[in-house]
Amino acid sequence: MDRFDELQIFVAILDAGSLSGAARRLRRSAPAVTRALAALEERVGARLVERTTRRLAATEAGLRLAEMARRVLADYDDAVREDDDAVLRGRLRITVPTVFGRRHVAPAMIEFLDLHPALQVELVFNDRNLDMIEHGLDLAVRIGPLPDTGMVARQVGQVRRMLVASPAYLARRGAPASPRELDAHDIIFSEQRTNTEWRFLEAGRAAGSDFAVRLAPRLIVNEIDTMLLAVLAGRGIGRPISYQVAEQLAAGTLVRLLPGYEPAPLPVQLLVPGARHMAPRLRACIDFLAPRLTALPVLQPIAPANSA
Repeated sequence: MDRFDELQIFVAILDAGSLSGAARRLRRSAPAVTRALAALEERVGARLVERTTRRLAATEAGLRLAEMARRVLADYDDAVREDDDAVLRGRLRITVPTVFGRRHVAPAMIEFLDLHPALQVELVFNDRNLDMIEHGLDLAVRIGPLPDTGMVARQVGQVRRMLVASPAYLARRGAPASPRELDAHDIIFSEQRTNTEWRFLEAGRAAGSDFAVRLAPRLIVNEIDTMLLAVLAGRGIGRPISYQVAEQLAAGTLVRLLPGYEPAPLPVQLLVPGARHMAPRLRACIDFLAPRLTALPVLQPIAPANSA
């Protein structure tokens, strides 16, 4: 292992906060990362990290070395980026929401790979917000507000949660006039949380006017496709995200209910751990993906029409 490699591993250890996290991020074995740190500490002649039961932190000597190592790595990245004609190589690991990723991100990434045959892309389909450092992720597509993590986000659109039912269900049971009437209807619940309630805004959307409606669902599932099958079959009212039912709404096989009570739109964003020393392949991926997502009709603002 060369000395440049040792510096790269050392910085990854500090960024991940653990040897195992660095191994996942760099896609190396844990023993290889441990050996690299030991070799670097022997070369420097000082302990570079202090280990605790949960994380590790840089010592004073480690902080000094980390600052210089980051400069060296940044200079290397800058040198590589100077060649605009350089072939993009390496691997990108991207996490995406399952349905959105399958419908909209995967086709774009297949097209991206056609343009860059030396690249490898791994798509991780998951509806949970995975820790990007812990799981060695380069890019995330996230739906909904983001916690203040210090990561860099780029918004590419927005979606809404909306109530839908089939025409057959509405002909048989009628449409609720307000969210408070949902207790008289069959509910198909698919949100991944323990409390079965939906939140709404009062008509008119006055600040602080949101309220919760407790539900007694007839069917609870843990993924969207089964919920949509039940709703399309006329078994009840569901609450998907707008992009998940755009085709059915356009075709009239589903009907949007109570739009005047819908919660605020959810942002759709691209998230990266940091933008300062972004690898050329990641920057190229974002520059390719962002405008394609922004142009999707399903990510355009949806005006809340009058309640049905």
